[in-house]
Amino acid sequence: MKIVIILFLLIGSPAVFGQKGHLQESLPLKSSILGKVVNYSILLPEGYETTNRRYPVLYLLHGFGDDETGWTQMGEVERIVEETKAVPMIIVMPNAEKTWYMNSADGKIRYEDFFIKELIPYIDSTYRSRPQKNYRAIAGLSMGGYGTLLLATKHPEYFAAAAPLSAAVFTDEEIVTMKPEDYQRRFGKVMPTELKGKNRLSDHWQQFSIFNLVQKQPVESLKSVRYYIDCGDDDHLIRANMALHTTLLDKTIPHEFRVHDGGHTWTYWREALPKVLGFVSQSFH
Repeated sequence: MKIVIILFLLIGSPAVFGQKGHLQESLPLKSSILGKVVNYSILLPEGYETTNRRYPVLYLLHGFGDDETGWTQMGEVERIVEETKAVPMIIVMPNAEKTWYMNSADGKIRYEDFFIKELIPYIDSTYRSRPQKNYRAIAGLSMGGYGTLLLATKHPEYFAAAAPLSAAVFTDEEIVTMKPEDYQRRFGKVMPTELKGKNRLSDHWQQFSIFNLVQKQPVESLKSVRYYIDCGDDDHLIRANMALHTTLLDKTIPHEFRVHDGGHTWTYWREALPKVLGFVSQSFH
């Protein structure tokens, strides 16, 4: 009898082996909208391959200069998910290069269209997801934090929750006064880089300015998404994040706003991710 009990503990208890989800990195997705293959990484929850259960989905977006492996390698998402008591979920991490998750001014790069029209339908048709709004969330860091806000505010019908970390949001004043070399480095892939001063506040920019979207989108649509905004007190983006907090307050958009000790670093984002997973789990409920 003792042997039977021991075998049961060894074979039947996940805690003994520290079982975790199944991570696959840099899988290809052929996009007709972008005209090329887009790589994505995916973390499937424990038990995915042995059950027929369907799972909610979190889209986790990388920052400027990273790719689909940013969260898996530097962000240690696999370890953090294993250690966090969160709802079992599918986590999708697509490569967006330096597109800011938007459609470019010249129309050559349509990443927003790809995300909504190809990526989400592909994930829902390929994996056992729960394809309703109530079971889909989005989060990201820096440029990915901007992308989180962009996609959630422009397409609130798709997401139950949005959790931007250290979001790279910019006020109109910051765009107008940004040094040409910084403007070129950041937005060269999606914006006309010859524009200077107030000329940068084009119709295209207004379509993708988070502050403008919050002002223009129907309040009830924005309220249909739960927002968790987090930025470090030493982060160079803290002022814009605080301005966004104020704008949301003025529009009476419910949201959680958190400022913790830290800067624009992977240490900060790794420590913030469990809070994001908890917030998203509550949203799925």
